[in-house]
Amino acid sequence: MPSPLSFLPSMRVRSGKHFERAYRQGSRARAEQLLVVAMENGLGTTRLGLSVGKRIWKHAHRRNRVRRVFREAFRLTYQDLPEGVDLILIPASSQLEPDLEQVKRELVMLAHKAHQRLLQKQAESEDPA
Repeated sequence: MPSPLSFLPSMRVRSGKHFERAYRQGSRARAEQLLVVAMENGLGTTRLGLSVGKRIWKHAHRRNRVRRVFREAFRLTYQDLPEGVDLILIPASSQLEPDLEQVKRELVMLAHKAHQRLLQKQAESEDPA
């Protein structure tokens, strides 16, 4: 039985088509350290996708540090995030030195904000008025 704070492989967005779908149809929310793209996945679980570009951080160890902090923030705040959503996390600024506590706060706030925008967008597209 995995611990409630574990990060399982099933909690990752791996497929390129899922990333593309989130970028095309998802909703975005941005703060100081983080940009979140949210897209419903129909699975009932929240999954994490990371997009940390090589263009901004030339050195792999810097990109890996950003990914580690984002993954840890997701793991620690998983219970507070909306269910059934793919969350793609992107650094909000270049050369970001992420702070775990700030990323955790922003992640929860932005995930809910982006999810609400997504629900609004879906309601508007279904409304024939």
